[in-house]
Amino acid sequence: MKKTIRALLGATALCGLAGASFAESHVTTLTIATVNNGDMVRMQGLTDEFTALHPDIAVEWVTLEENVLRQRVTQDIATNGGQFDVMTIGTYEVPIWGAQGWLVGLDDLPDEWDADDLLPAIAGGLTVDGTLYAAPFYGESSMVMYRTDLMEAAGLEMPDAPSWEFIREAAAAMTDEENEIYGVCLRGKAGWGENMAFLTAMSNSFGARWFDMDWTPQFDSPEWAATIDFYLDLLGTYGPPGAANNGFNENLSLFNQGKCGMWIDATVAASFVTNPDDSVVAESVGFALAPDNGLGKRGNWLWAWSLAVPAGSDSPEAAKTFVAWATSKEYTALVAENEGWANVPPGTRTSLYENPDYLAAAPFAEMMLQSINAADPTNPTIEPVPYTGVQFVAIPEFAGIGTQTGQEFAAALAGQQTAAEALERAQEITEEEMDIAGY
Repeated sequence: MKKTIRALLGATALCGLAGASFAESHVTTLTIATVNNGDMVRMQGLTDEFTALHPDIAVEWVTLEENVLRQRVTQDIATNGGQFDVMTIGTYEVPIWGAQGWLVGLDDLPDEWDADDLLPAIAGGLTVDGTLYAAPFYGESSMVMYRTDLMEAAGLEMPDAPSWEFIREAAAAMTDEENEIYGVCLRGKAGWGENMAFLTAMSNSFGARWFDMDWTPQFDSPEWAATIDFYLDLLGTYGPPGAANNGFNENLSLFNQGKCGMWIDATVAASFVTNPDDSVVAESVGFALAPDNGLGKRGNWLWAWSLAVPAGSDSPEAAKTFVAWATSKEYTALVAENEGWANVPPGTRTSLYENPDYLAAAPFAEMMLQSINAADPTNPTIEPVPYTGVQFVAIPEFAGIGTQTGQEFAAALAGQQTAAEALERAQEITEEEMDIAGY
């Protein structure tokens, strides 16, 4: 009898262990790679909200600086490594990787996710042959953010659509090095998505282009020389020390500390520079379109940080469940409830720009939408080009070429070589890489 009881107890214990193991084995763990930008940090802080809705899915985050993120996810997806289940990638990668079959299509997300609500300019950049391959987490263009108090003190008034010459005039008037206030902050850190994103968009407004219709590199053109000369003079004369080390996050910090008269960068920064918890100048920030040279193009870009499921994921359905949650209208409402409407991820959905609560809380909303709609990736330059993309060239080779050329222009900004030397090296690098690629 005792043996029987012991046997039953043992069997019960084993069943309990088996049940626990069974339950544990049915929890899917997703590994999500993302960038260390403010909106993504907010998303991580709301992870518990997702797992409460989906207790069968656990989430592990890998949060990386922008350039490092790009290297890691590109290496993983190109080798089908399967390290990540969800990747944060941009408008540059999505059409290339989608066409390669490296991403899982997202056309089967739930009806309530409402794909028709996506802004056409943003959704178009994430679609290949009619299939959506990434869900936009936030969309952006670029615009001028400026200190209204310093502009007034300088006796100037920022136009809604300024020229580059006005930007230089205002930068000179607002610079006060004794009090560590610099007239303008711009991206100087090397990287195809850092200084080259800014410089490529800027070059469009100067009449420059990466390639002519025969795929011949154009860094030896007078338009590129004018772009780089203006950039180096503007940032070198009126920018902060060490500007060659500054990307988005570094300039955001400088602006929020009151050290930048103007900052020309991503529209998504607007919610951070106007948040009193983040910025000491939150009450004195104005917005304007990115500058132009009167040639018909502005120096603004078009981008979306988006969530995609790599084809190498072992858990694509769970991954799509997370992607749908994080990019939904319901997630936007959740952020609004926790952080206020001004801090929701912007630039992806038409309904957001029709929401009176958002429009009332976000004084930058109209300028942001204008900037997004003004960028045309299919017609980015004044002269015709064989590529699409506003601040990048949508070919696989661009990431490597853009990073190498970005290093040359960062070196010029740091005073390690002249503008002419940087342009000559950029031309050589691009010619060599395009020859190897068979263009």
